[in-house]
This record gives sequence, C-alpha cells and structure tokens, in this order.
Amino acid sequence: MNGTSNERYASNLFTPTEDHEYLRQDVREFCQSIDMDKQAEIHDEKEHLNVDLFRQIGERGWHGVTIPEEYDGMGMDTTAAVIIHHELSKYDPGFCLAYLAHSMLFVNNFFYCANEEQKKKFLTPTLTGEWVAGMGMTEPGYGTDVIGMTTTAERRGDKYILNGTKTYITNGPEGHIFLVYAKVEGRITAFIVTADCPGFAASNHIPKMGMRGSSMSELIFTDCEIPASNLLGQEGGGLVHMMRNLEIERLALAAMSLGIADRCMELMLEYGHQRKAFGQPINRFGQIQKMIGDSYAMTEAARCLIYNVARDVAPDVQNRIGSDAAKLFAAPVGKVVADNCMQVYGGAGYCREYPIERLLRDAKLLEIGGGTLESHQKNLTKDLTKFHLKNTANTDYRR
Repeated sequence: MNGTSNERYASNLFTPTEDHEYLRQDVREFCQSIDMDKQAEIHDEKEHLNVDLFRQIGERGWHGVTIPEEYDGMGMDTTAAVIIHHELSKYDPGFCLAYLAHSMLFVNNFFYCANEEQKKKFLTPTLTGEWVAGMGMTEPGYGTDVIGMTTTAERRGDKYILNGTKTYITNGPEGHIFLVYAKVEGRITAFIVTADCPGFAASNHIPKMGMRGSSMSELIFTDCEIPASNLLGQEGGGLVHMMRNLEIERLALAAMSLGIADRCMELMLEYGHQRKAFGQPINRFGQIQKMIGDSYAMTEAARCLIYNVARDVAPDVQNRIGSDAAKLFAAPVGKVVADNCMQVYGGAGYCREYPIERLLRDAKLLEIGGGTLESHQKNLTKDLTKFHLKNTANTDYRR
C-alpha cells in the first residue's frame, strides 16, 4: 500500500487494513448474493446445518481465517475473525454459530496445539469444510465449572480409552471430528476424536429456542478407542489450550451479537420511517425515538469495545480481561436491540414474515454460550482485583 492508504487504514479501528476491508466486503456481498435471509429461514425451520453452504464457506477460505498461509489458511488475525462473525450474523446467526464452532473452537484451537503430523492428517479436510468439526467441553453436570468435568481418558498401549458424555455440542449431529477435553489421572487433556472411533456416538439433535441453523447434540464416549497419536500436546496441557482459545471465541460471540444489533438497527430505521400512525411516520413519536436512539448508542459502544479488544488478542497475546469485558457488554446488546426492533414493528415483528423474531431468539444464546454473563463478571472481578493489588498505580488492565 502507498503512504496515503497506510494513513487511511492506520486510524480505522474496524477495518485496519485493505485486506480487512476486502474481507468485509467479500462476506457482505456473498451473503447478499445467496439470499442468506431465505436460507436462514429454511434452516431455522428444519433445525439443521446447511452443509452445502458450509462447504461454500470452505471454498472461500474462511474456515482458515486465522491459520497461516503456508498451511493453506488466510493468514489473518483476530480482527478478521471478528469481521466474518459480525457480517454473517446480520443474516444468519445460527449458521454463524456452526461456523464459529468449526473455525474457532476446532480449527484455530487445533492448529495452535497440534504437531506437524496431526496438521498434515486433519487440517486440510477441516479447512475445506469437507469435514464438519466441533469441540467437546461442556458436560451434563458441568458447564462453567469446566475443572469439574468427569470425562476420563486412560492410556492403554498405543490407544487412549475415553469414557464420559459431552452435551450441548454445536455441530454434533453432522460432525466428523472433534477436539475433546478429558481428564488423564485428574489432569485436563485435549484429544482429537473422529466419528469413526470405536465407542463414539452422537445423540439425536437437541431442539432449542434459537440458533436453529446449527444443530446440537451430546457426544457419548463408551470405552471409546482413539489412537495415542491423537493426543494434542501433552497430558495435562489441555487447560492451557482451552483458556487461550476462549478469548477469541468470546470476541467472535460478541461480534455475533453486534451483527444482530446492526441488522435490527437497519430494520428499525427503515420501518420507523415508512410506517405511519396518526398521519405521520412513527419515528416522529418520542417512544420510538428513544428505542432507536438508545439502540444506536449501545450498538456503537459494543462495536468500539469489540474491535478495540480484538487488536490485543493473538495466539501469543492473552487478554482475558478484554475478551470477558467485550462479551459481557456486547452479548446483551443484540437481544436488547432486537427486542426494541420488534417493539417498533409491533405485531408485524412478532410474525415470521420478518426476520426479527428469529434474530431475537438467536440473540439470547450469546448471553449463555462461551461463558455466561455471570462467569464474565466473576472473571473480571478476580482479574481486576489481582491487578489492583499488584500495582494500584497501573491502570492498564488489558493484560
């Protein structure tokens, strides 16, 4: 880029380079070209993943957005991942959730803790979308309390034997490959489990309120045999991988909420101007103006926080305070703005003629998945107190 271009992008928090701008435009144009609203409506009713679309995403390289180019990835950063989740969620947050489970929870996590042999074996089919991937962490009795998980793995010769159940697993029904956490002698350890491993099964699809464009099931391990070579990293090293990947996951989820809010702002502004009551557009009434004005302010605040934190999250740069804060603030924004949008539309918004009721249903999950709001409040209090006690003169809490 020339000097003028560098100056132009250097101060752009949301699109810091020409590559980021191209990516955002590419995602927007793709979503519009395939009428993603329509496919979202269809798969919301069917409650399963649009696998064909999933593979189209693979053809565009988006599954490998954070993977270096020498491994056939896009070689981009956390901001690029945020852009994709932001733009996809304007049309279909449910599909985007499946994309997140694949590209962030599996591909990104796998790449940064796998050895070269594992990358050669498993990376290509997940980058292309030929294999649908997911991650198994939550258990029926243990959600936020991941340390309490009860799934176990025992080394027996050249195999590990897994026993236990993971639940609420996005992409479970269609998944070919999963990154699964289990305890080896009490220590959390990461493994690769493929659907053809003896003793592995996925339950039937679990129906849910929203995000129906992605499917969800349990993963069941009954004396499940996996090759010892499917161990990721070292025994007991899974907790480090898990916590590192949670940061980019939480930013991606926050970006999904932002996408919902952006779309609902567009719908609200258009309808508020066109719809008339008592002889004038309804946006002339103070009650409507409050909903529009408040929605805009919180959407812009979420946008700034998410993209600012994204600059300080990378495989070798941790920022739990920032990622927790971004999701804690942004996750409710999509729900509140979607609710305001429905209120502006009135009865029309409550009907499936418009995408608002789907977006509102989808938005709730973002206050739960990837860490509940309460878990973020707990983490922030703990981490901020630690920094405060360490050095009360240091006000930079981003690390």
